[in-house]
Amino acid sequence: MECRTLILGAGAAGLYAAARTGPDTLVLDHAKRPGEKIRISGGGRCNFTNTGTEAGNFLSANPHFAKSALARLTPWDFLAEVEAAGIAWHEKTLGQLFCDGSSRQIVEMLTGAAARAGAAIRMETGLGEVGHDGSRFTVETVRNGRAETIRARHLVVATGGKSIPRMGATGRGLEIARRFGLAVTETRPALVPFTFSGQPFAGLSGLSLPITARAAERGPAFPEAMLFTHRGLSGPALLQASNYWHEGEEIVLDLAGPGLGAALVAAKRQEGARALRTHLARHLPARLAEHLCEGIAGAGRPIADWPDAELATLADRLADWRLVPSGTEGYRTAEVMLGGVDTAGLSSKTMEAKAVPGLYFIGECVDVTGWLGGYNFQWAWASAAAAAAAIRDA
Repeated sequence: MECRTLILGAGAAGLYAAARTGPDTLVLDHAKRPGEKIRISGGGRCNFTNTGTEAGNFLSANPHFAKSALARLTPWDFLAEVEAAGIAWHEKTLGQLFCDGSSRQIVEMLTGAAARAGAAIRMETGLGEVGHDGSRFTVETVRNGRAETIRARHLVVATGGKSIPRMGATGRGLEIARRFGLAVTETRPALVPFTFSGQPFAGLSGLSLPITARAAERGPAFPEAMLFTHRGLSGPALLQASNYWHEGEEIVLDLAGPGLGAALVAAKRQEGARALRTHLARHLPARLAEHLCEGIAGAGRPIADWPDAELATLADRLADWRLVPSGTEGYRTAEVMLGGVDTAGLSSKTMEAKAVPGLYFIGECVDVTGWLGGYNFQWAWASAAAAAAAIRDA
């Protein structure tokens, strides 16, 4: 079989590319249904973009690489398509846009657009050897027990990363990159919960509170929610910090916020007979205050017994609570993969491999990883649009 454009992967990037590459496009995927990660995203409502998207919201060995694609397909461009499809949406927080209804609406929008563009989507298809016969790219496939070789002028790799393997995720895109001589940067799980040996927070499991979290050695601070789990720490603030954390390093949590020291000193003047633990429970969830007080000598004493300087020091400690995770939950629960196909080998304008004309890499398999909050979907749309435009013009 032959086609003009062959796209490997029926996820966000692959489907969006299929709707834009023109007729005689074939999309292959081993899953049963297209867009499975779209379907489960955002609690089933799909955080499909973020209105605040800019290159600074992404991690890459080349922080400038994403600028070109992101500038040419903005969140407002994708939002216009969502509205044209009649999909109701809302902004949840921090520029994060979600469907009012089901994330399946986004999948249906993309598959419908691909069909109207003349693209075919073939699911439950296993991929074998990928190569080039001198004039066309070749991909060995197996479907329903039948082997077939597909030849294409353009090959678009949109296979995603290694995150959430139960959804069928693999590192196949990275293997294809290496097969054609492209470099791959170090990969690891990202937007992933932290784990701690001994399960020290098991008694706090399910407790959530607003904090500010950061990786101690690098990266910005994220003022969002934290969730205690049986195995460690999760929630948006911790997932964001995980992108910048490396094994053996500390994470820093600000539990107190501004003014705790002054509030404790004031409480000492007004209700000095009450225990310090009682006053802490007024500023923190009771279970957390009790947990912290287990490590504070004299927490049961009247707050009047505490010198002002010691109260200030305690507040500073809670604003700079340092922990060393034993690890993360890994790809099992990671929302994305950090790292991927080295952008040094790709054109930032077209996503085409510089040394292999006609070969494109888009979406999560590329070394461009976004923050939590719709950024990775916007990269999928933007990188796919860049590759599709180049293919249409070829």
